[in-house]
Amino acid sequence: MDSGQGIKDLHASCGCERCIGSSPGKDEDTIACNCETRAASGGNGPCSCSGAGSPGGQGIPGQDPGVYPRTRVIPVTYHLHGRDRRAHILARLGYNRSGYRVEPGLYSVGHPDEHSPVIVTANYTLSFDAVRSSLEGHDAYILVLDTRGINVWCAAGKGTFGTAELVNRIRETGLSSIVHHRRVILPQLGAPGVSAHEVHKACGFHVEYGPVRAADLPAFLRDRVATPAMRRVTFGLWDRIVLVPVELKGVILPAIVAALALWFLGGWLPAAAVIVAVLAGTVLFPVLLPFIPTTDFSTRGAILGVLVSLPFAAIAWVMFPGPMGILAAASLLLVMTAVTAYLALNFTGSTPFTSRSGVKKEIFRYIPVIAGSAIIGLCCAIAVGAGILAGWW
Repeated sequence: MDSGQGIKDLHASCGCERCIGSSPGKDEDTIACNCETRAASGGNGPCSCSGAGSPGGQGIPGQDPGVYPRTRVIPVTYHLHGRDRRAHILARLGYNRSGYRVEPGLYSVGHPDEHSPVIVTANYTLSFDAVRSSLEGHDAYILVLDTRGINVWCAAGKGTFGTAELVNRIRETGLSSIVHHRRVILPQLGAPGVSAHEVHKACGFHVEYGPVRAADLPAFLRDRVATPAMRRVTFGLWDRIVLVPVELKGVILPAIVAALALWFLGGWLPAAAVIVAVLAGTVLFPVLLPFIPTTDFSTRGAILGVLVSLPFAAIAWVMFPGPMGILAAASLLLVMTAVTAYLALNFTGSTPFTSRSGVKKEIFRYIPVIAGSAIIGLCCAIAVGAGILAGWW
């Protein structure tokens, strides 16, 4: 959903320079001022708008309201519409990957007041929608950081879901003039990017870490306790399967082109081998990940690559008797294993099993081995092709 759709900035008659709030019974397309009318008192009456930071607004009792920036709270609904779900599907398919962004800023669900909780999330549409839809029945603010359209976990690793951005967003939205408390709730997976004591030192807000998953927010807000189950990071079958379309999208076209070329050059066997190796690395690997021994993704992919390539190697051995058969079998075994292992290595950034340092170590350790395997396999294939042309078989 376009987070800014239907939002109207009103210069209300109460005298607030900008007064935004949602009225009970109104949908997200109808924004009304919730201040008491100042016009009746000649422009000197009180303003009850939480977050009125302009001259004439109360802001926080006992403090000068003029010190706060103009605030803009964008009301959104809990419910996801058809367009939202279509956008989710397209995002999962990897279509226009960088286009699923929400405008950074401060949002509201329900009818929050100065005591309502503030939930922090990324400006990736799927992350934002997961948070707002999980808060149905709650009155809360959602503070959206600018993570360049990246989810919380990845953005925390990259530093965009970080201390500086959180402090900057708190200041820019005038959050201190909207809520009386000084507490923001961050997702647990955002912890690597945020230094809680530095946030408090910079803007006076305490950082509280909530559950891993947005679906657990209602229970967390009720008891204000994250149970061990809420803290546990899981990576079940469905979590792994939803990664398949994006991974497959990036390699399926080159795989088809390579398969067609090999069909004309070497027949159905090498063409089928390419397709099977790609499907093994992008589809079978995430499904079978917990069941493959070893801890490195590359070695897990290599084991799977050997298993799927063995039938092709056996067929090649039968088709090409003598030394040619050995070369053909070795070619398929080495190349298919290398392709599957490389594609498996790509999943290191999509799982909770690895760290940034671990990924770097694995890349430097296994990429030369994968590349060497592929080169030797291609040399064997070239030797087989040269032998066929020379009439050795």
